[in-house]
Amino acid sequence: MKTLYIVRHAKSSWNHPELSDEERPLLEKGKKRTKKIIDYLQQKEIKPDLIISSHAVRALETAKIIAHGLNYPSGNIQVSRQVYHASADNLYDQFFDLRDDVDNLMIVGHNPALTNFANHFLHEKIEWLPTSGVVSVSFNTRIWMNLPVAEPTTNFIIYPKML
Repeated sequence: MKTLYIVRHAKSSWNHPELSDEERPLLEKGKKRTKKIIDYLQQKEIKPDLIISSHAVRALETAKIIAHGLNYPSGNIQVSRQVYHASADNLYDQFFDLRDDVDNLMIVGHNPALTNFANHFLHEKIEWLPTSGVVSVSFNTRIWMNLPVAEPTTNFIIYPKML
């Protein structure tokens, strides 16, 4: 069984026009909302084996906050420039080199790619994955390469306004 956690970065700031999109930091409000999500993940006893994050500041900060909350070593976060520029289809590229002993994978990134990617696996599609939102889907397979053809089961969809 493989479980995927698709996480959109926390709410970020638009108050720094001198910064590139990749450099935009999180808002305090975004950090607080992410802590609500962490509480939910802790109650569910979520323990990622690997966290892959976009290199963009807002995504990587979100990944580090979640990692800390779930006792995952932040130094083990795998940073991927591909997640920042990804389409839903090429998010699958993250699985080609993934070790099969990783059973619980968390990907932290951006819309619209994450919403489109999650909708590949959801029977009831979502319109938009809000900031700090998480989609959890499990697959009846032992090999990540089989993910596109494995039967998905939705575990939960959660975002801060639900808590």
